[in-house]
Amino acid sequence: MLAGCNLAPKYIRPLGAVPVDLPNGGVYPVAPSDAPDLTRIGWRDFFTDPRLRTTIETGLANNRDLRIAAGNVLQARALYRVQRADLLPSLNATGGATTTNNVQGTGGAGAGTGTGGGVATGGSSHLEIYQLGLGVSAFEVDLFGRVRNLSRAAQEQYFASEEAQRATRISLIAEIATAWLTMASDQEQLKLSRQTLGAFAETRRLTSAQFRIGVASELEARQADTNYQSARNDIAALQTQVAQDQNALNLLVGTTVPADQLPDGLGSGNATLDALPGNVSSELLLRRPDVLQAEHQLIAENANIGAARAAFFPNISLTATLGTLSTALSGLFGGGSFTYSAGPSLSLPIFDAGRNKGNLDYARASQQVALATYEKAIQTAFREVADALAQRGTIDEQVAAQTARAGSAQVAARLSDARYRAGVDSFLVSLDAQRTAYAAQQALVTTRLARASNLIAVYRTLGGGLQ
Repeated sequence: MLAGCNLAPKYIRPLGAVPVDLPNGGVYPVAPSDAPDLTRIGWRDFFTDPRLRTTIETGLANNRDLRIAAGNVLQARALYRVQRADLLPSLNATGGATTTNNVQGTGGAGAGTGTGGGVATGGSSHLEIYQLGLGVSAFEVDLFGRVRNLSRAAQEQYFASEEAQRATRISLIAEIATAWLTMASDQEQLKLSRQTLGAFAETRRLTSAQFRIGVASELEARQADTNYQSARNDIAALQTQVAQDQNALNLLVGTTVPADQLPDGLGSGNATLDALPGNVSSELLLRRPDVLQAEHQLIAENANIGAARAAFFPNISLTATLGTLSTALSGLFGGGSFTYSAGPSLSLPIFDAGRNKGNLDYARASQQVALATYEKAIQTAFREVADALAQRGTIDEQVAAQTARAGSAQVAARLSDARYRAGVDSFLVSLDAQRTAYAAQQALVTTRLARASNLIAVYRTLGGGLQ
């Protein structure tokens, strides 16, 4: 009955850290009834661009953070095996030979044998003893669950490290995809800047020619040059940014990404499935690896409380040996050489200057820290999902508005240029229309990147990417 004691508090999953339902209505989208469960869609199906899928596969094989997480799992598993071994006795084989002097100085021609004594013959003053044994040394009889709770704590830490590895994997997939799309967006911006530079260069050439023959003013020539130099600056900055994007992508992947796997532009940003998540509730957050990691750590701290409580109760240990003992090597397995010993011991703490009480207080405080950490993990997950869904509800409208704005700005730039050439509008109006069209196209690329990144964020925050 005593061996069945467990002084750890009963674990009950904390509730109430977040509302039961995720936000809905207003900016939050309403998923159709047949919307897929994104957490059950493997990342190879979610990401539709083959170059991006290949890049992610390379990253999963080479990323150093993921290797560190895998190593942490192996460390935690090994520590769990070490701690679990204390539940069973360690059986050791021993053997020895001892030579000592005969303190009684027995002499004469007689001889004597025995299992617990020695032999001295012919006036010899030396005694030889040989022994072999099999025994258990200081095995703790776990009456109050101290060893079991320590083993449970090590097991939960092992489980927590596994969840940490899963969380690292999900984050890595999302980070690689986001970095890949960011590079694609900057390359798209670079293409746009180069095209715009060509248009600005032509305007600058014509205006400079008109200024030389006195048709245009120096102000107009300088303003045209301003637009041209601004586009030059954008190209130089974007070339640097693309190179830095590739460096960031190489670091995430863990090796140099081949040129045929790199993006050449963002396009419409359709590198992932375009689907709203279905059946979303706060219960889904409890299955996220980072939340499960925090929960396993909380259970481990519960078990540590049980181990700290058990330290106040008696500790019973057992040392036992079974073997053979003889004064002659040839007599180790002869009759009368069998020997055994058993030595149970009991230790009861009486005065330890508050050491056990301090350990118990520390275990309880650690449990409270783990509880707050678990609740914060849930709240953080709730906030991440809510933020991603809030943007998901309006991002399509933003893309549509920016697309219409860019189209209108381009038409306005063409009309303004035609009116300027016809002498209807001033050159300032034409230049302003060109700058507006350029800015609108840049904003459209940025908004498309935001939409693609948001789809990845929804997928990641819901815990997708494990399959």
